[in-house]
Amino acid sequence: MKDDPTHPFRHSHEDAQTAGRIPDTPQTRAPAYRLAYTDVDFMMREELRPVRLQLELLKPQMIMDERGIESTIVMFGGARIPAPEKKDSAKTPYLAELSRYYEEARLFAKAMTDRSMKSYGREFVICTGGGPGVMEAGNRGAHEAGGQSIGLNIVLPHEQAPNEFVTPDLAFNFHYFAIRKMHFLMRARAICVFPGGFGTLDEMFEALTLIQTNRMSPIPFILFGRGFWEEIINWERLAEAGTISPEDLDLVSFVETAEEAVAVIDGWDYSKCG
Repeated sequence: MKDDPTHPFRHSHEDAQTAGRIPDTPQTRAPAYRLAYTDVDFMMREELRPVRLQLELLKPQMIMDERGIESTIVMFGGARIPAPEKKDSAKTPYLAELSRYYEEARLFAKAMTDRSMKSYGREFVICTGGGPGVMEAGNRGAHEAGGQSIGLNIVLPHEQAPNEFVTPDLAFNFHYFAIRKMHFLMRARAICVFPGGFGTLDEMFEALTLIQTNRMSPIPFILFGRGFWEEIINWERLAEAGTISPEDLDLVSFVETAEEAVAVIDGWDYSKCG
């Protein structure tokens, strides 16, 4: 990120470097003497949580602004879904069968990235959670098209790393789920949801709720795999029970292939978006 060279004051980098060269005394070793913005222990205090939340919002925002990214295509989906060539390693036969959606995710991301490059990579940039499975497929498709893609990783108790296809300068890492979710949706011009587990369901329903309650402008909301989604969620029963309105069912489009998803986006009236 760029520093502002126009002001006449000493820059924070300069003072941070100077503070590291001071004499070693009991006073300079004391935590109180550390510059606040270089004091990790201070930054991790409970009272500093609002500041950390703000930093997690600002850092990706500033980097994406500097890269000129104006809109994204968000791809949610299961981390455990293998690539077709690795489906024999799937934990269950059902997961092995779902590997076809890895391929559709890859093809879809490749097609959308081909379009994105016509706007010099500013519009319709692929954005995933940065992990394995469907997320990897999305970043992989963008990489194969020669374009950039975003990975919004989050620190989890088990060791993990961004998949190898995320554009390095757009590989972010989060502590706060809430801020990560904001970055998924702040630039979104379509949301594509592939079969997945708790994380996928959480992201899907949260985004649907924002659209349903008019907290977010309607955008294409595409679910890959009607059979999977109708098996695990009784959408019609929700409407029949009155817990959602019948018209809420129209918020979702079901597709099976990358080509069908592209067609949904092509048919969308983006003048409705805020």
